[in-house]
Amino acid sequence: MAMSEQSILKTELRWALIVGGIVAVILGTILYTAVSMGINPPSNHEFADPKTLHLSAEFTESNLGTRIDPNGQITARVIATQFEFVPGCIILPANRDVTMRFTTPDVIHGILVTGTNVNTMIVPGYVAQVHTRFTKTGDLLMPCHEFCGLGHSQMIATVRVVPPEQFHPDAEGRAACGKPS
Repeated sequence: MAMSEQSILKTELRWALIVGGIVAVILGTILYTAVSMGINPPSNHEFADPKTLHLSAEFTESNLGTRIDPNGQITARVIATQFEFVPGCIILPANRDVTMRFTTPDVIHGILVTGTNVNTMIVPGYVAQVHTRFTKTGDLLMPCHEFCGLGHSQMIATVRVVPPEQFHPDAEGRAACGKPS
C-alpha cells in the first residue's frame, strides 16, 4: 500500500518541525548561558608586535614571571618561543585568583596546565590571557600542545602552586620558583 503524497508531505513537515525545535533549543541554551552565566568565547584582543616583544614594557625580561600588582592582582607573564617557555617555571599561590598572560614572537604555540582547566593557544602578534584559580598545590606540567617545530617535544614548563603562606614575593612584588620546597 503506497503512501499518498499528502501523507509524505505531512511526515516531512513533522520532521522539519522537530529538527527546527531541536536547533531552537540548542541556540536558546547557548544564548541563555552567554547572557546569564557570562560564558562567552575568548574575546581578549590585545596585540603585541613580535619584532619588538622583548622591548615592550609588559614582556621585557625583567617583567616576566609572577608579579603582584599594587592592587593585589597576581599576574604571571610568559613568552613561548621555539622551543622553550621563558621563564621555565612560574610560582603561583593556591586558592587565589590569578591571571596568566602569554605571547610569542615566532610560531603558534599552545599550552595546557595538566590537571586544570587552563588551556589556550598562543598566536604571534597577540596576547593570550587566562584567568583561573588553582586549588591543588604541587608542580604542574605545562607542555606546548601545538606542534611548533622539531624541538616541540622538549617544550615544557612548570607551574609551581604553593600554599598561600609559602608564597613570598620580594619587595617589588615579584616571585620566582627557586628550589623546590
